[in-house]
Amino acid sequence: MRIGQLSRRTGVSTRMLRYYEQQRLLSPRRGANGYREYAEADVERIEQISHLVRAGLGTRLVRAVLDMGLASGDEPVQGWSPTCTAAVADDLQGEFERLEASLVCLTRSRDTVRRYLQEVTVVRSTSVA
Repeated sequence: MRIGQLSRRTGVSTRMLRYYEQQRLLSPRRGANGYREYAEADVERIEQISHLVRAGLGTRLVRAVLDMGLASGDEPVQGWSPTCTAAVADDLQGEFERLEASLVCLTRSRDTVRRYLQEVTVVRSTSVA
C-alpha cells in the first residue's frame, strides 16, 4: 500500500510517517517509480509506534524497544542481544519512572471520576431545543 493508504488506515499523517522513516522506525520498500510501498505488517508497527510515542517515549527509545521485539508482548526477536549502552538504560529507566508516576496520577483521576459518577444524580433534559 502507498503512504496515503497507510495514513488513512492508521490515522497517522503522511508527514509523521515520513518522520518515522527518517528515524529508522519504518523501512518501506521502494517501487520502481520510487514510491514508498508498505506491507500489511506496517499497520501494526505504526500502531505500536503510536502507542509508545503517546506513552511519552522519544523515537530513539521507541526504536530500541521495537528493535528488541518486545513492543507487541512477544518474545525478543531471535539474535537480539540483551545489552544496551548505559545512556539508553538510563533513558529507559527515566521513562519507566515517569510512566509509573503517570499511572499513579491516572489511577487517582479514574477513581475520582468513578466515585463522582456513583454519587451524582443524572438529570436528563427532555426538552428539545
